Amino acid sequence: MSTKNIRLSVLDQSPIRKGLTAEQAVQETIALAKYTDGLGYTRFWVSEHHNTGSLAGSTPEVLIAYLASQTTDIRVGSGGIMMPNHSTLKVAENFRMLEALAPGRVDLGMGRAPGTDRITASILNPSNHFAEQDFVEQLADLRNYFHDRADPGTIHQKIRAIPQVQTVPAMWLLSSSGQSGLFAAHFGMGFSFAHFISPVGGPAAVQQYRERFQPSEDLQQPEVNMAIFVFCSEDPEKVMQHKALMDHRFIQFERGMGLSPYNYDDIKDVEYTLQEQDRIRYNRQRVVAGSPEMVKTRLSQLADSYDIDEIIAVTIAEEFDDRLQSYKLLADLFEIKNRRGV
Repeated sequence: MSTKNIRLSVLDQSPIRKGLTAEQAVQETIALAKYTDGLGYTRFWVSEHHNTGSLAGSTPEVLIAYLASQTTDIRVGSGGIMMPNHSTLKVAENFRMLEALAPGRVDLGMGRAPGTDRITASILNPSNHFAEQDFVEQLADLRNYFHDRADPGTIHQKIRAIPQVQTVPAMWLLSSSGQSGLFAAHFGMGFSFAHFISPVGGPAAVQQYRERFQPSEDLQQPEVNMAIFVFCSEDPEKVMQHKALMDHRFIQFERGMGLSPYNYDDIKDVEYTLQEQDRIRYNRQRVVAGSPEMVKTRLSQLADSYDIDEIIAVTIAEEFDDRLQSYKLLADLFEIKNRRGV
């Protein structure tokens, strides 16, 4: 696949760097959205995480509204709204309001995981049964709300999602296993595979989605992208430190210790068990970190294996300038159209 044909997008979780506040992390998200808008990135998605001290992104529907007001061309959306945490009607109304604010520029990316631990999820939505069928019903109801219709004999015949607007947000299902790809195919929605969560099974899930895709009034052809941790730098020392930090983050999370902000000096002398070293080798498949030439080669290989033309980059760095520079190098590598001479 020619690198010129690959579109680039962003998934941002508002990471809180060591020594910074949540407010500063959100300001960095805003600055990154404006910067990548100018670079020519396709979309900017923000995530929903709860009960974590290292990620400030908990309410994408609120953040998207502000990001839309601060950008002009880039699509803004959720990566994603964790549907089991929410009333379907409220999601529909939130995103109809976003469409009223930025018509034709909003993505509703949805997940069926809670984006947190089970206890927190039960507080967010006490009626959550973590049932797959509930998620399927939410998707059906959501599509009806967006098109002002209802299945005969249901209570939805008496309910409208307000405001009633003329446009519908682009609907995407997010998956790290492939199951939601089948739902996306059935409902005629876009499909985004979270390679940064699960580095195996993605190409097969995408192929299955394409084979089973049923066109909908909102999407006539299958649309797919893949999200992956990316860090691009011309400084080998920064690349080495980034890999070490990501290794440690994954191990800490798998130990059940959650995520907290730290820097390279905090973890440089940590020793890992043989089992943890095996996990580090596995988890490194979730990350592409290296020189521009290495990153270009590896991302192009992944795009070919997935048979996709859009990559969503998730970048966490110790220094915000390194984060910006990584996205700039990516834009140059894949020759995406710079909108404002950034």
